Amino acid sequence: MKRSMDLRFLERTACLARDNVLSNRGDPFGPVVVLEDQIVGQGANRVTVLCDPTAHAEIEAMRQAAIKLGRFDLRGCLLYMNINPYPMCLTAAYWARIKRIVCGGPNTLTEKAGFKGTYLWNEIRHPLEVRSLKVEQIDLAVCREPLLFWKRLQRKIPY
Repeated sequence: MKRSMDLRFLERTACLARDNVLSNRGDPFGPVVVLEDQIVGQGANRVTVLCDPTAHAEIEAMRQAAIKLGRFDLRGCLLYMNINPYPMCLTAAYWARIKRIVCGGPNTLTEKAGFKGTYLWNEIRHPLEVRSLKVEQIDLAVCREPLLFWKRLQRKIPY
């Protein structure tokens, strides 16, 4: 049963990905978020349409699911993708508490199609000081204060 459900939703991701390309709506990615055998979110890459570098198809699908379900916690949901995620979308799935990700192929295929995401995995493996994107830390107490305030706050919504 699980395998047939996985195959059905992977086929849906492939159809969405193909439609995104043929309609010029986005790149060849078509993820769906599923809860209890129902699609609660699906996405198309809208980075160029929205001028938003974070508007990847997977992010859009999780955003749609969260809005539909009325919660930021997507616990219990499955994320189906035609290709394995890159770091940003994988991290978002962790933050959303996605139960399981099912992919139809390795992300090395995106490299062959002209996408340059593999370098992100390589960058993340490096220590901060040798990455191409330099991150500087200037230790200021005033920057830590909001975190201390948050920690002491009684009425907050932890995530």
